[in-house]
Amino acid sequence: MTVEKASNVGPSGIEVAYERLGDPQAPPVLLVMGLAGQLINWPDGLCAELVDRGLHVVRFDNRDSGLSTHLHDAPPPDLPAALAGDASSASYTLSDMAADTVGLLDALGLDSAHVVGASMGGMIAQTIAIERPGRVRSLTSMMSTTGDPSVGQARPEAMAAFAGPPPTTREEAIERSVLIFRLAGSPGFAFDEAALRERAGLSYDRDHDRVAVARQAVAVVASGDRTSRLRSVEVPTLVIHGAEDAMCDPSGGRATAAAIPGAELVMIDGMGHDLPRPLWPDLASRIATLAHHADATRQPLAPL
Repeated sequence: MTVEKASNVGPSGIEVAYERLGDPQAPPVLLVMGLAGQLINWPDGLCAELVDRGLHVVRFDNRDSGLSTHLHDAPPPDLPAALAGDASSASYTLSDMAADTVGLLDALGLDSAHVVGASMGGMIAQTIAIERPGRVRSLTSMMSTTGDPSVGQARPEAMAAFAGPPPTTREEAIERSVLIFRLAGSPGFAFDEAALRERAGLSYDRDHDRVAVARQAVAVVASGDRTSRLRSVEVPTLVIHGAEDAMCDPSGGRATAAAIPGAELVMIDGMGHDLPRPLWPDLASRIATLAHHADATRQPLAPL
């Protein structure tokens, strides 16, 4: 893995750690990960499938994750208060994270990309398509939702895995990750505990900021409902959701597809809130088909 860093990214001027895979001349696909996730949470094998289908893959760490800038000096996030309606402890919103992502495109010299987001990353991807549509060639929103609190909620048993204080050691972090994905993973596919433990350990080694996940979670809550704004999205859109997603109810995917004109909705039986290995070829084929079709029909940008 060759991870690089871009400096002074976006309006916030943060550092963003990223990796590029495949032919830089191929259509670019920007992978945006979810809450507490890092670029390594996009499986190497899935990235390889995308590269094999003629795409140039860019995966990166969001702010407050991995090797990108962490806002250690930000005010303490108060998630219970945010969920109760007081989001004043938010240090940033999804719009700020979307601006980071567009800033990374600028740093890489990319005028636009096919944007693929998972979970919170899907929310960020949606926000880019709303606020900076010219930078998005196609949108794939996976296991995500609109911000409408009546849809896409987690089941109580999945949320229970987050109970208690954040892990303080590498072993605790690994065990917490195993517990979470036993409850929120894909029941229709084999549970790859060895791979999960390896990735969780590597995630801890790259970043174990105990407060960052709460800052990201408050940012999600503070950003509100995107439903009405999603109706303005005109880029070709694919919405993928697991029919057994316990962390983001399938109603979130259905609402996303219903809000975006012309969006294609794909519900996958047996899939939960993760990316199981047997699905990598199918997911990559769907993303690549959308990307290549969007490029084939894309109107050239007007001169500046």
